Amino acid sequence: MTFTTRPDITGTFGVVTSTHWMASAVGMRLLERGGNAFDAAVAAGFVLQVVEPHLNGPAGEFPAIFQKPGEAPQVLCAQGTAPAGATIAHYRAQGLEAVPGSGLLATVIPGAFDGWMLMLRDHGSKRLRDVLEPAIYYARHGHPVLPRVSYTIKGLAGFFEAEWPGSAATWMPGGQAPETGQLFANPRLADTYERILTEAETAKSRTAQINLARRIWREGFVAEAVDRYIRDTEAMDATGEAHRGVLSGQDMAGWEATYESPVSFDYEGWTVFKTGPWGQGPVLLQSLSLLGYHDIAARDPRGADFVHLVTEAMKLSYADRETYYGDGAAVPLNRLLDPAHTAQRARLIGPRASLEQRPSRLEGLEHLADAMIARAARSVSEGGVGAGEPTMAHLSDRRGDTVHLDVIDRWGNMVAVTPSGGWLQSNPVIPDLGFALNTRAQMFWLEEGLPQSLAPGKRPRTTLSPSLAHGPGGEALVFGTPGGDQQDQWQLIWFLRMAHHGMGLQEAIDAPLFHTSHFTGSFAPRAATPGSLMVEPALGADVIADLRTLGHDVTVAEPWTVGRLTAARRGADGLLSAAATPRMMQAYAVGR
Repeated sequence: MTFTTRPDITGTFGVVTSTHWMASAVGMRLLERGGNAFDAAVAAGFVLQVVEPHLNGPAGEFPAIFQKPGEAPQVLCAQGTAPAGATIAHYRAQGLEAVPGSGLLATVIPGAFDGWMLMLRDHGSKRLRDVLEPAIYYARHGHPVLPRVSYTIKGLAGFFEAEWPGSAATWMPGGQAPETGQLFANPRLADTYERILTEAETAKSRTAQINLARRIWREGFVAEAVDRYIRDTEAMDATGEAHRGVLSGQDMAGWEATYESPVSFDYEGWTVFKTGPWGQGPVLLQSLSLLGYHDIAARDPRGADFVHLVTEAMKLSYADRETYYGDGAAVPLNRLLDPAHTAQRARLIGPRASLEQRPSRLEGLEHLADAMIARAARSVSEGGVGAGEPTMAHLSDRRGDTVHLDVIDRWGNMVAVTPSGGWLQSNPVIPDLGFALNTRAQMFWLEEGLPQSLAPGKRPRTTLSPSLAHGPGGEALVFGTPGGDQQDQWQLIWFLRMAHHGMGLQEAIDAPLFHTSHFTGSFAPRAATPGSLMVEPALGADVIADLRTLGHDVTVAEPWTVGRLTAARRGADGLLSAAATPRMMQAYAVGR
């Protein structure tokens, strides 16, 4: 008999799962009031900004992947682009060799608000007030502070007071960081969202109100406050120096969230859908393409052989991510997923852990592979305030992370969203608005000629990576996780255990997880740790010893600390199920 920390939540009416119980409950409330999966996702997304401010915020971003009954899956891209003033020449003139991991120079155009509005307008059914009121309520009246929020603020208290006074005023009311479980409010953010709502409701129809809200954000008082703050402020960042940003109100006015088709890969009767290679999503597809040449089903899903094979496949696919992925570039994804190419790559997975960076050497693009190897060799571990998104959120009080939510409704609409950015530790709070800007520009390189080279109008190659999959029995899944570079690693492990070994949603989430930081990281200081492998101790001492014998540089994490997955499923018979990680204690699935 299989034992799990929680049961799979099952039903036929609707399921919502997210990284915070309040967001899950609010999403379910929208379903109970006649809303659909998109209404629930929008309402839950705004609540996550309030209750997990160290993991996402109003000026962040997200990709969503969704499907309506009878229609093809789609991607909604709410990832803002680099501002017009974000040129390599400008950053180099500041004496910088890399985009800082925090501060105003790391900011791209905020995308989350416009993305949520686009989802609500085109696919939801509820009014703007219905989806904003829960977030306004928690911002106005307070919510119990999570332990990690308290630790994060306490760890930065002195820095906030000395360098980011707007952040000190917002996160340390009365001069004190909130204690775990204490009610905490952000009335200035509540004012901001309430003003947007009040101004938007001067329009008559639901659609007109949503469109007006988008204009208020992009061109009204929000954009004006952002523009004014950037022009008037030099803020300390991870370099140890103060810099002025380049984002402007004009940048915000000229950007909108967009739709696009996902990329997909067929694997063992499944079709898995991901965002395009402007994000990291296709690394999961590449990993599947490599593992298709190995008999994963015959491996113990908790055994050393399974861990070794999956880790080595991930090293190869992430090497290609670092070499070829990016926005505005002709990413050769078809060549990377070509069966002849993947068969050759799969043979690189040997009996020992690789310590080398081994990107694909595609004809005509060998210079990109050479550049990737050189960058990895230069990667070093460095410290600094707000040094980006960590390997895992719990490892640092000073770094941000991400949230995730999945929703399926009774009609069969399904959506997965991975919001991030605008962390309380990423940038100083804009006093007039009650929130901080994002730091996604740190994912660009200040070198010319690379797929990820900084340039105005380009999307950073984000790590945000929600998933949707169709199964051989007519089932469909939406799933995802926070975790930066680890997102597609943990999702891959979960998916393989579910698809090959018959594990249920919760069982596959509860099973011990692992990941590697072998490749160059996406966040400042862009470090690589060749041969590294972090595992949960629940794999067992014998398995861990075997992995070390195979050449892996193993670090054993604290129990129950790796991965923050959530997932939802719709069976061919209409039965719905959902699950959420017990790790970090705040994620919950609800449904009936």
